[in-house]
Amino acid sequence: MTSTASLTLHPDRLFPPDPGVREIARRLYAAVRDLPIISPHGHVPPQWLADDTPFGDPTSLLISPDHYVFRLLHAEGVPLEAVGAGGSPLDEAGARQAWRIFCEHWRDFRGTPVRYWMESELVDIFGVTERPSAESADRIYDQIAERLASPEFRPRALMDRFDIQFLATTDDPADDLRHHERLASDPSFTHRVVPTFRPDRYLEPARADFPDLMAALGKAADIDTGAYAGYLAALADRRRYFKEHGAVSSDHSHTDVVTLSLDGAEAERIYAAALRGEASEAEATAFRRHMLVEMARMATEDGLVMTLHPGVYRDHDTSSSRRFGPDTGNDIPVAMEFTRGLQPLLDRFGDVEGFHLVLFTIDETVYSRELAPLAGWYPAVYVGVPWWFIDAPEAIRRFRGAVTETAGFYRTSGFIDDTRAFCSIPARHDMSRRLDSAYLAQLVAEHRLGEDEALETVVDLVTSIPKQVFKL
Repeated sequence: MTSTASLTLHPDRLFPPDPGVREIARRLYAAVRDLPIISPHGHVPPQWLADDTPFGDPTSLLISPDHYVFRLLHAEGVPLEAVGAGGSPLDEAGARQAWRIFCEHWRDFRGTPVRYWMESELVDIFGVTERPSAESADRIYDQIAERLASPEFRPRALMDRFDIQFLATTDDPADDLRHHERLASDPSFTHRVVPTFRPDRYLEPARADFPDLMAALGKAADIDTGAYAGYLAALADRRRYFKEHGAVSSDHSHTDVVTLSLDGAEAERIYAAALRGEASEAEATAFRRHMLVEMARMATEDGLVMTLHPGVYRDHDTSSSRRFGPDTGNDIPVAMEFTRGLQPLLDRFGDVEGFHLVLFTIDETVYSRELAPLAGWYPAVYVGVPWWFIDAPEAIRRFRGAVTETAGFYRTSGFIDDTRAFCSIPARHDMSRRLDSAYLAQLVAEHRLGEDEALETVVDLVTSIPKQVFKL
């Protein structure tokens, strides 16, 4: 195999090898291939779109913000600073060298979803026709850099090209949301971009910076957070502020999803101790679990959809986290339990009209055992599609088989891209549409579903299901 091998995308990628089933998949996919993208959970910075500043170089766009890419490079011995991870500054020479490193390691991504997405980005967006390698790295870099310098590749133009109808970002409760305000007030910007309320830090009193966070929360809400009642009022006020700025959901990620309800006096006592830096680990954990229930209670009042994606050992490599900060690829999945942990929350709110709780996991063992049965009973519960470590073709196929038999298609969330890598959004959604078309085609071929029903379902998975789940 030569280093100048061509890079192409096969039109039947991810479709079944059986000719008859593949033909059905082709027909189903044709119905959804060009539908607009709905992205209800992601991490693209809203400032990119508000400022519409041209992207600087191929590395800062495609490698540095994408921990999917650089975590595997790190495993191969590449220093994180060499690829600009964690905001490490790279000049033009450094960015070009980082791109060379990525291309030299192209083989390490074989069989991974990263390889699938990156191929789609390179070919479909930038017109690259050479396979990445040490020899082709500079030519590919120059080709992408030339395109990024043109108006057609600025963030807003790419939003138009990708046909992203709805995009949710992820935002701190104390954020003033000024970038969202600019987008919403700009008549030339026709896409809907909304914030997502992400309160994790403000619900965890074991954090050393919890008192400082409470001060920031109080300042943002203009409410005294010196007591527990003020703390609750400030959170409710910021949720209201987010909703006024278009938010449709709150997003939560803790080590577990154990829930419980403390009485008011006990919650007040632990909160006061936390402000003094005196709450024990057990007290802080109990308070965090209690606050998850409080977030559900608030959701029943203000209508924000509640999404949970637990089960991650954050900052597993402490030395890397100290140097480069969070979200730099060294979070690792852990085993999860939902049924017992969520029972107190669902006992109170699982049947409340209008409450939507979307449960994500990266522990595949719970799909058929816990999440599908929960979604198959409680009107509030939906199963989130595979994300993060398992948003890969094989895992998505396993997900459909594990969940559909108990919860069907309409108790799932629709596809979630969960990405900071802006240019990978269309590739990820296209992957999901191909896989769902293939899964439904198999049901048709087995005479378990009429093709007209399969067609209706594949369209709903892209359109009406995410709109219904996230109340769009």
